[in-house]
Amino acid sequence: MRIFKTRSISTEACKKGRVSVGGSTVKPSRTIKPGDVIDVRKPPVTYTFRVKALAENRLGARLVPEYLENITPKEQYDMLEMVRISGFVDRRKGLGRPTKREGREMAAFRQQSGEDFFLPFDDDDDDLEEDDE
Repeated sequence: MRIFKTRSISTEACKKGRVSVGGSTVKPSRTIKPGDVIDVRKPPVTYTFRVKALAENRLGARLVPEYLENITPKEQYDMLEMVRISGFVDRRKGLGRPTKREGREMAAFRQQSGEDFFLPFDDDDDDLEEDDE
């Protein structure tokens, strides 16, 4: 039964302290038994599972509920939904890549400005050559 997609990802989560059994963080080699409660932090949500029984072999997804019970509180799923809804709304202006709207606004601004936008500068290179002499 897998909570993570790969073993290496689950091992990394254990090493980072994101997996706990019975309230204490565990190493990847920890043996579990029926009745254990497993907490898995995948920010921003903490999933909670109860082990019903141990399987001898690998299982199909349909058989997992016979061995593992998801007891994650509804509040955690509500928090996950809020994060999904907020999406990119939390991005402050000026951070990251411009949105399509911001890109269009910049293009319109550049088009309105025309060539008057850039001011001519005197060449300061001539001054440097005079100083060398």
